[in-house]
Amino acid sequence: MIHWEDEGILLSARPFGENDIVAQVLTKEHGRHAGLVRGGLSQKKRSTYEPGNKLHVRWGGRLPEHLGHYDAEVLDNISGRLFDEPGRLAALLSAASICEQAVPEREANSSFYEGLLALLEYLEGDFWGEVYVRWELAQLSALGFGIDLTACAGGGRNDQLAYISPKSGRAVSLAAGEPYKDKLFILPLFLTGQGTGGPEEIAQGLKISGHFIERHLFHPHDKSLPSVRDRLLENFL
Repeated sequence: MIHWEDEGILLSARPFGENDIVAQVLTKEHGRHAGLVRGGLSQKKRSTYEPGNKLHVRWGGRLPEHLGHYDAEVLDNISGRLFDEPGRLAALLSAASICEQAVPEREANSSFYEGLLALLEYLEGDFWGEVYVRWELAQLSALGFGIDLTACAGGGRNDQLAYISPKSGRAVSLAAGEPYKDKLFILPLFLTGQGTGGPEEIAQGLKISGHFIERHLFHPHDKSLPSVRDRLLENFL
């Protein structure tokens, strides 16, 4: 038998049989890792396995490649504190869904865990919308699909970056993008360090990051962005 213990964030808990669940956990030292939870649908355990909860988990299995089984205790009930905040809760559930789809399975890389944990902490702050957009763009970058805000793709002045190309993911200056602005994304100023943003700019940022996340992380697996991601965007329109 193989056993290990770790801390992690629950990404999803799907029913398995009559009373069990399969839990997907983004762990600090063991990557994204699934496991069976006996009696996970019971009233006693249900509150433990809420997406976004920070857990101490114990995993056991006969072989490393087996599904194995989980046992867990809650370290921080993050989802419970956001239950009455629809926008923030949508951000939590959206981030969990993106991690479940995008983070490599069983590959140790603590940066994904630390990044998600930091996001969940910021969701209780004042500028959580702007932080969420930055988190999605950081996920894309970590997976090799980052957008480029360092220079104008059309050769324009870099201090007047105003758009993002939906094809290349590169920034475009105000002058260079003017003839094509109907086909470009508006670049929120908070992503270039100018201002703290607001609902309109957050919506613009979510449209940009959502476009590239869907193209690079979901479409290759014949999937669309989760519906909760659409609900998140609606909070800023």
